[in-house]
Amino acid sequence: MTTTSAEGTGSVAALTPRQTVQAISGLMMGLFVAILAGTVVSTALPRIIHDLGASQSSYTWVVTLELLAMTATVPLWGKLADLYNNKLLLQLSLGFFVVGSLVAGFAPNIEVLLGSRVLQGLGGGGLTALVQIVMAAIIPPRELGRYSGIFGAVFASATVGGPLLGGFLVDSPLGWRACFLVGVPFVLVAMFLLQRTLHLATVRREVKIDWWGALLITAGVSMLLVWSSFGSKLGWVSLESFLLVAGALLVLLVAVLVERKHPEPIIPMDLFRNRTVSLSIVASALVGVAMFGGSVFLAQYFQIAQGYSPTAAGLMGLPLIIGMMGASTVAGGLITKTGKWKIYLVIGSVLLPIGLALFGTIDAQTSKFVLWGFMLVLGVGIGLVMQNLVLAAQNDVPARELGAATSAVSFFRSMGGTIGVSVLGAILANNIAETLNPGGGATGGSGAVPNIAELPPAIRTVVENAYGDATADLFMMSVPFAVLALIAVVFIKEKPLLTTSGAERRAAEEGEPDKLDA
Repeated sequence: MTTTSAEGTGSVAALTPRQTVQAISGLMMGLFVAILAGTVVSTALPRIIHDLGASQSSYTWVVTLELLAMTATVPLWGKLADLYNNKLLLQLSLGFFVVGSLVAGFAPNIEVLLGSRVLQGLGGGGLTALVQIVMAAIIPPRELGRYSGIFGAVFASATVGGPLLGGFLVDSPLGWRACFLVGVPFVLVAMFLLQRTLHLATVRREVKIDWWGALLITAGVSMLLVWSSFGSKLGWVSLESFLLVAGALLVLLVAVLVERKHPEPIIPMDLFRNRTVSLSIVASALVGVAMFGGSVFLAQYFQIAQGYSPTAAGLMGLPLIIGMMGASTVAGGLITKTGKWKIYLVIGSVLLPIGLALFGTIDAQTSKFVLWGFMLVLGVGIGLVMQNLVLAAQNDVPARELGAATSAVSFFRSMGGTIGVSVLGAILANNIAETLNPGGGATGGSGAVPNIAELPPAIRTVVENAYGDATADLFMMSVPFAVLALIAVVFIKEKPLLTTSGAERRAAEEGEPDKLDA
């Protein structure tokens, strides 16, 4: 059992409104750029893959590797946040991101680019967990609604605004490499702001890091994600797939046993006894599959199936941004005002499968106005659900488990998204290969991604239809996951939002004063 000691006297010092705004600004800037790293490449990927001479399978891996690294490390970052100085951890995660971005920007080949995405994923995993943990530490749950709206707006802007920026950069003289380098100056500014303005209560503790738990969880999750990425090549029902899945489940079973016995587990098993946290985790994982699994391929659909330039493809995603930003901002303000949050979760969970089902009807000839309407529906659904699941979990756990609970919800959402991107991406590649080369032995997408502008008119029409139909199939496959997420949300019990911050709750639980860091 770890022991707790404190330095200094007095109660936890709350940040002034000005300090809070400055700290939130630094957090949001860092988070925006980190999320942007995962989305800005979406419209640039067809050009990147073509220029580097890579394949459709590499297209998926550029997205998947960052998500894998982020997903696998979120629980570790979350647990470290319960044990160590959060500002130091934030700066470390931003540092990983800067190094990864610089390597990606100057990558000479696809192998170096994929390696750099791992570094960006490590930084993204830290920011995914730590930004929300720090917000909960300095802001009471009742007030978090307002800031959660800002968080949702930032997430939405970076998620869907990234393709717009990526398209603009690809079409500009700067080229696709600027997609990786453009965020570096902003991350450096965020690091400066956080160092100057973020002052957090720190409890000095003797800690024991659960390194075995971290290793086993990372290994087990990575094995599952590798299987989900290569399942179509290995055969979903094959000896290789069986060995990968069985090995992953065995490693995760050992991880559970280790977690149950360790005094400072990476993912406390007690969390899953909490109904709200468990249901939020289930819903987040399912929402991740539905949200990332289909939408990550929209930019490719706009460019290849509908023939838009990268910049125009980015602009096509604006209604999705508007829906997500508007829904998260309005709902966040209303939650702070009324204290009621479940109604927004339910409405969003209803809209998600409807929006996905609508996209399941598209083809290469679908009108842009129809697509914009579908994106509004889907965007509002995502905006109402995503951040409010985190809020529900944070409001229902002791402050000492705030980091673990927050990271667990984010972890399973990212894991669902990573598996969704991997599996659906493999299905997309197989379907396209089979359509363009019937009976030719599709191999999971080893064919090159075409440059639609260079194709003869007759072949271009065939390729456009193949990508249009295959993308619609992906969205339709995502619908059942969104329906299951709705069922999980319905059973979450609404509880009044707390009016004390995580730092104040932690001080009360520990029964000892805290000391602010410099």
